[in-house]
Amino acid sequence: MKARRERQKTFSVAVDKEKMLKFEQKLSEQKKTKSEWLNEKIDDELKK
Repeated sequence: MKARRERQKTFSVAVDKEKMLKFEQKLSEQKKTKSEWLNEKIDDELKK
Protein backbone atom coordinates (compact mmCIF):
# COMPACT_ATOMS: atom_id res chain seq x y z
CA MET A 1 0.00 0.00 0.00
CA LYS A 2 2.82 2.41 0.82
CA ALA A 3 4.39 1.90 -2.62
CA ARG A 4 1.05 2.65 -4.26
CA ARG A 5 0.69 5.91 -2.32
CA GLU A 6 4.17 6.93 -3.47
CA ARG A 7 3.21 6.41 -7.15
CA GLN A 8 -0.42 7.56 -7.24
CA LYS A 9 -2.59 10.38 -5.98
CA THR A 10 -6.36 10.30 -5.59
CA PHE A 11 -8.74 12.80 -7.18
CA SER A 12 -12.31 13.09 -5.90
CA VAL A 13 -15.12 15.55 -6.59
CA ALA A 14 -18.85 15.72 -5.90
CA VAL A 15 -20.98 15.62 -9.07
CA ASP A 16 -24.73 15.71 -9.66
CA LYS A 17 -26.03 12.14 -9.38
CA GLU A 18 -28.04 12.15 -12.63
CA LYS A 19 -25.12 13.60 -14.56
CA MET A 20 -22.77 10.95 -13.16
CA LEU A 21 -25.18 8.12 -13.98
CA LYS A 22 -25.36 9.30 -17.63
CA PHE A 23 -21.58 9.62 -17.72
CA GLU A 24 -21.07 6.12 -16.30
CA GLN A 25 -23.47 4.73 -18.91
CA LYS A 26 -21.52 6.43 -21.69
CA LEU A 27 -18.23 5.06 -20.34
CA SER A 28 -19.77 1.60 -20.12
CA GLU A 29 -20.73 1.79 -23.79
CA GLN A 30 -17.15 2.81 -24.62
CA LYS A 31 -15.82 0.02 -22.35
CA LYS A 32 -13.69 2.50 -20.39
CA THR A 33 -13.20 2.99 -16.69
CA LYS A 34 -13.43 6.40 -15.06
CA SER A 35 -9.70 6.18 -14.36
CA GLU A 36 -8.88 5.44 -17.99
CA TRP A 37 -11.07 8.30 -19.17
CA LEU A 38 -9.61 10.78 -16.69
CA ASN A 39 -6.04 9.79 -17.49
CA GLU A 40 -6.73 10.40 -21.21
CA LYS A 41 -8.19 13.84 -20.44
CA ILE A 42 -5.25 14.77 -18.22
CA ASP A 43 -2.79 13.64 -20.92
CA ASP A 44 -4.67 15.79 -23.47
CA GLU A 45 -4.47 18.83 -21.19
CA LEU A 46 -0.78 18.34 -20.48
CA LYS A 47 0.01 18.18 -24.22
CA LYS A 48 -1.43 21.70 -24.78
